[in-house]
Amino acid sequence: MAAVSVSTNIAALISIQNLSGINAQLEQVQNELSTGLRVSSALDDASSFAIAQGLRADIKSFQAVSQGIANGKGTAEVALAGATSISDLLGDIEAKVTTGLDPGQTTLQQQILQADFNNLVAQINQFITSSAYNGKNLLSSGSPNVSVLANISGSTLTIRGNSQIVQAATILASQAVSTTSAALLALSQVNAASVTISVVLSNLGADSRSITFQDEFISEVIDAQEIGLGAIVDADLAKASARLAALQVQQQLAVQTLSIANSNPKILLGLFSSS
Repeated sequence: MAAVSVSTNIAALISIQNLSGINAQLEQVQNELSTGLRVSSALDDASSFAIAQGLRADIKSFQAVSQGIANGKGTAEVALAGATSISDLLGDIEAKVTTGLDPGQTTLQQQILQADFNNLVAQINQFITSSAYNGKNLLSSGSPNVSVLANISGSTLTIRGNSQIVQAATILASQAVSTTSAALLALSQVNAASVTISVVLSNLGADSRSITFQDEFISEVIDAQEIGLGAIVDADLAKASARLAALQVQQQLAVQTLSIANSNPKILLGLFSSS
């Protein structure tokens, strides 16, 4: 039989150490289950936590880039919608001008045609004015290029300004269709405006596609980083639940073992009572 002492209960000390270790593991598992994270602080795993914090910072930065791209995308798409409407409208204007080439038109008909022509040209300016997004209008007079942040490295994409539409609209506004000769001159200007709007549509379409491609790429990068972050810090909840059940059993056994160890000194009372 091992020596029994009232001063030092070795069995109890060992039991306390075991119980403390089990309680520490229980606390960790309970934290994993409550937060869903295997690494929630530097105390859990310093190196993994440092990597995770870096990934979190990058994800926030990429999300900020994504927001900037969304603004740029909105600017380009609104301008593209405006340019498309103007292109459609030029078809109506061309039809009016072609009607003005008919020598059989009466003076009154020519006047009505002129009024319709003026209204349609004025509508072009309305489309231009309405093509603003977040304070930026790529179709307005003197519209500059718009730079869009494309990456956390600071690289940018450019959406080209297309103020040449304003110049074409100004030229059209000075045209007349009140006579066949005037209508013929106006037709040449309408054709020139159609060429201009085709260039604008091409520019805006290409720039918009570039932004869309970059937006999709940034979204994929964010997804990949979030997956990587999860692999580093996320807890396996199924394993954690099973481990919790096992540790709770161990805790109960450790408490019982400690109770037994603490009862050992009572053996001395039996020795003294029998003497």
